[in-house]
Amino acid sequence: MYKAAVLTISDKGFTGEREDLAGPEAAAILKSKGYETVHYAILPDERERIAGELKRLADERRAELILTTGGTGFSPRDVTPEATLDAAERLCPGIPEVMRAASLEKTHRAVLSRATAVIRGGSLIINLPGSPTAVRECLLCVIDEIGHGLDILCGRASECGRHSG
Repeated sequence: MYKAAVLTISDKGFTGEREDLAGPEAAAILKSKGYETVHYAILPDERERIAGELKRLADERRAELILTTGGTGFSPRDVTPEATLDAAERLCPGIPEVMRAASLEKTHRAVLSRATAVIRGGSLIINLPGSPTAVRECLLCVIDEIGHGLDILCGRASECGRHSG
């Protein structure tokens, strides 16, 4: 199917002070849905570094789907959405809207998510929260539709409309 990359954004994860559970959770879901995770990394909460890695993965055609975990909250170091927008060519607002709506059924704090989703070249980049539970909840509510979006983005399908006989 499609190649995927998972980037965990965490200062403590990067320095080894905290085990990354969110990134592996995202990769496990991707595998269960037929995606091949070809790249996994933990990066510090540094805007330019995150944006640079997103651009590299997209521009070098490393992965059609790039997921980030973490860095979407209100902490001064939470810069993942800004870094993602730095790499963006086009916005995909429906994906984070659906994730927030689904999360809102679990916790009212979903309104505090700043996650975004964008397109760069032939890659779709989606921000996910930093906890494995929230990654699971958010990714599972959109993953089945993402494949069709990637089909359109990558030229494997030409229309989004469904035809009835």
